[in-house]
Order: sequence, then C-alpha cells, then structure tokens
Amino acid sequence: MIKLERTSVMNLENAIRGARNPMNSWNRMDSYYDENGQYVLGPNDLDLAIRLRKAGSDHRKFIRQIFVSVDITAPLYWWKEYDTYKVATVANSTSTMHKIHSKPFSREDFSTDHMTPDTLAFMDQVIQRLESIRLKFVEDGKKKEDWYDLIQLLPSSYNQMRTCSLNYETLVNIYYARKGHKLEEWHTFCDWILTLPYGRELIAAEEVQGAGK
Repeated sequence: MIKLERTSVMNLENAIRGARNPMNSWNRMDSYYDENGQYVLGPNDLDLAIRLRKAGSDHRKFIRQIFVSVDITAPLYWWKEYDTYKVATVANSTSTMHKIHSKPFSREDFSTDHMTPDTLAFMDQVIQRLESIRLKFVEDGKKKEDWYDLIQLLPSSYNQMRTCSLNYETLVNIYYARKGHKLEEWHTFCDWILTLPYGRELIAAEEVQGAGK
C-alpha cells in the first residue's frame, strides 16, 4: 500500500526561463498562467524542454530546478528502498521513536493488502500483541523495556508518512530504476510521476504528438 497526497510542483516558470539562458532566447518564451493559476508551457518552450530533456543530463539541468513536494504514506519495507535516493531529496517523517505509543494499533496501520488469509490471521495476533505492549507502556510508567518491545516487534509492513521534497531529475532516476520493480508500491509511485505537470515529457521522455512543430 502507498498513498501520495498533497502534491505541489514549483518553479517551472523559472526553470524554463533558465533553460533559455545559454542562447539568450528569452524572446521566444511563450508560456503562460491559465485561469487556474497553473503554468502552461507554450509550443516553443515545450519543444525546447523536450529537446533538452532528450539531449542528456548535461543539457537538461533545468529540470533539477523543478521542485516537487508530496506527502507519502508507505510501509517501512518500501521506505527502506526509497532511502537509496539521498541526492536532492529531503524528508520529514512521523516518528516511530517518539510517537509509536500515541494511538491504538489497528490493521489499518499496516500494509496487508497482499497477505494470504493465514498470514493475515497471524498478523492480527501481532497487532493485538503490539497493542497490549503499548497499553502496558502507557499505563505502567513508560518503561524502556516496553518501548523496546514495541520498536523491535514492529513489522516492516507498518505504514509511515513522510513529507518529501524532490526535483524532476531525481524523479527521472527513480522512474527508470523502479518502473519494472516487483513491489506494487513502485508501480503506483511511477504512475504518480506521470501525473505531474509534463511528467510524461520531462521525466518519462515519452513522445508527444505535435512536439517539435
């Protein structure tokens, strides 16, 4: 299970203007803000952006200046893989160290969508045990041994929410490294990438009908 919420894409206007700096071609800029306040790339700017994207990392530096912020809720086993991407990423997470005891445990706190029935039944027992330890921790003076029981028993299917900041260049790397991954969460993440403004053109580098005219 993975949820991506509250997505914001920023600095597209400045990035495309910067892309024109090497050739001083600002007079060819034809992008604009629509009635919803969204920045829309005009035909000239979109054609340039696509050509630079396909020319390689040295030429597509402008996409490093297109920033994304998103709240991601995903299991710890997925975050372990996401943490591979340390360059040009920032994340603030909810804390398992300080707040793991702050609410009752329930099945909804875990990614169990692919568990077989027998395993899911066993998972319910684990959740019950976690909840009994949590109550003991809260009611019995918050002893460190009870806290360790919580932390060390916590399954990797536990869902954690992080507010993440990335840029389009990082998303290029993620998209091509993970779009064929065995974890369904990565497929959902890569599908989300394609929904970003010009994600298909500037991240996935898909052909766009009419581009280059």
